[in-house]
Amino acid sequence: MSDKYAVIGNPIAHSKSPLIHHAFAKESDQSIAYTAELIPLDGIEAGLDTLQQKGFKGLNVTVPFKEQVWQSLTDKSERATLAGAVNTIVFNDDGSRYGDNTDGVGLCLDLTQNHGIDLANKRILLLGAGGAARGVIQPLLAFQPAQLTIANRTLRKAQTLAALFNHLGPIRAASFEQLTDNFDLIINATSASLRGDVPPIPSASISSQTFCYDMMYSNTDTAFIQWAKKHQAVKTSDGLGMLVEQAAESFRLWRGIKPNTQTVIDLLRQ
Repeated sequence: MSDKYAVIGNPIAHSKSPLIHHAFAKESDQSIAYTAELIPLDGIEAGLDTLQQKGFKGLNVTVPFKEQVWQSLTDKSERATLAGAVNTIVFNDDGSRYGDNTDGVGLCLDLTQNHGIDLANKRILLLGAGGAARGVIQPLLAFQPAQLTIANRTLRKAQTLAALFNHLGPIRAASFEQLTDNFDLIINATSASLRGDVPPIPSASISSQTFCYDMMYSNTDTAFIQWAKKHQAVKTSDGLGMLVEQAAESFRLWRGIKPNTQTVIDLLRQ
């Protein structure tokens, strides 16, 4: 019988995770069943209990439960603790639950392996100071950039994040108005582009050498990518590769095998 896995969230019908993980399983000759499970907004505790009792081996977690599952876990990875959120759960045979966060690893793998970006000594601008931004700061700093600047509409939120991670590398906070330099890499960690908006960053932040990356993904260019192209960014990308790479890291945690991601990225791009 196939081992059972699922992605949980609310809403969840739009999730590409079942397609991704079944593609990984086929490519790596693993027998799994992977479903999307809708959890009531006030029912995360009962939802986890039910799925574990049904024999599920692990879960991916998406909005709005990435922070909510925190209290229900036996143990967490260091990167999940720093991220303040969990996107991968392992149900162990002894009934315990292990939580990890693979988002930051997924972003960095997409940037470095799929796009060939060397993050060392780069000046990186991270837009936003919410959960999506927090989840990727530690992995980005591990590549030893020259500086990581967190810019946010509310400066205090950016300052709080910078203070939380400043022991890991050169990090600073700024409001959008305080940005005066240009950057090698700009990462949009806000959801603004899905609403057709772009954070109000000055055009001076971007040069002809700037790579612009939107952690959101869409079938057409997001508002942020449209803005980047208009200002002659050297290259742009949405977050589809990050989605696949973070899923591959989850798959590795569950199955002990790191699947090939490029074929799955190509499949989703079609």
